[in-house]
Amino acid sequence: MQEVVLCLLAFLVGLPALDANDPEDKNSPFYYDWHSLQVGGVICAGILCAMGIIVLLSGKCKCKFG
Repeated sequence: MQEVVLCLLAFLVGLPALDANDPEDKNSPFYYDWHSLQVGGVICAGILCAMGIIVLLSGKCKCKFG
């Protein structure tokens, strides 16, 4: 009985995800431009990575290992 209830609850929890799709209306407040978000994230990650490498190679970081 417990397995049936757990399966039913798992189905009910996942049910809204089946109905959630990208709205066709570009003026909707829940419309996201995923491509621009990904490109912005990659650019931000690249800049932060480059800054980290520059800080480590500049000699200003007095990190002691061991």
